Amino acid sequence: MSARRTAVRAGTAIALAGAPVCLLRPTPASAVTASATGTARGDTVAFTIRDERITESSGLAASALHPGIVYTHNDSGGVPKVYALGRDGRVVAVLTLAGAGARDWEAMAIGKDGRGRPAIFVADIGDNLGGAWPYVTVYRITEPTRLVSRTLQATRFRIKYEDGPRNAETMMINPRTNRLYVVSKLFGGKIYEAPARLRTGGFNVLRKVGDAPAIATDGAFAPDGRTCVIRTYFGARLYSVGADGRPGKTIESLGVPVQKQGESVTYTADGRSLLVGSEGRNQPVYRLPLPERARPAPAPSPGKAGAGKDATDGRLDSADTRMALFLALGITAAVGYGLVRRRR
Repeated sequence: MSARRTAVRAGTAIALAGAPVCLLRPTPASAVTASATGTARGDTVAFTIRDERITESSGLAASALHPGIVYTHNDSGGVPKVYALGRDGRVVAVLTLAGAGARDWEAMAIGKDGRGRPAIFVADIGDNLGGAWPYVTVYRITEPTRLVSRTLQATRFRIKYEDGPRNAETMMINPRTNRLYVVSKLFGGKIYEAPARLRTGGFNVLRKVGDAPAIATDGAFAPDGRTCVIRTYFGARLYSVGADGRPGKTIESLGVPVQKQGESVTYTADGRSLLVGSEGRNQPVYRLPLPERARPAPAPSPGKAGAGKDATDGRLDSADTRMALFLALGITAAVGYGLVRRRR
């Protein structure tokens, strides 16, 4: 880490210590205890990153193709490489991005490429001087179906903000729309939305669409696109996703385990938990179970799905309709016959 970067982060820490700002909703004492221990809520260490090449893990993304695989990357001053981690945290493959730079990589997400295939997006969006860079860059590579170390050609998208340059460490992609969102790392944080389709020529202008927690360090959409999360150094906030595909109303504020420098979050592939990580050597990645209302709905049992209904359109078929008609006529005839006999 450079001296300038260390000084900037030290200054940020000092500002946070004395700032009269609520970064997230106040967390009850019980939740603080759970956050500190990482056990009271059911948090567990999913794995620990011990590879000597990964010293500043600043992003996480669960693979769309390879069960149990989670991708990560280093922060600024590194090389354009994505590391595929196995269930035990060991590196199983290294993906080098040809044609990409690594000025200040801060986030990553899984989306789709131009042909609809799963793709890895990496965001070179950090700007510790808060406006020193006239534009930032997002790179995309198609997720390989065979996971071995290799070099892949990256597609580059240049990004500008509608209201001028700013620092950011959060990028998210809605899996339903494949639309990209960036969250600024400010006390008055904002959510920015990219155009519906990114272009490789010229600039893609991001426009403000909502507010975000102060000092956001990462975020992610759920695999089913129903919810999303934005984290800070001190907590996380869960959102519902509106019909427009944007982060909507707050569902709940969450505590997170105490970490050295918490800068990454992603959903697990099943959408039932969060994975949160930190920069630094030999750092654990925690699994945080989501509240029940934020989890994906369970799939219906095959034996119960559409019980009593036709499997094609949910209506009674013609045979059932005829049987019901005969029964109704029979009951009517019986009742009529009974009334006639009573009158006689």
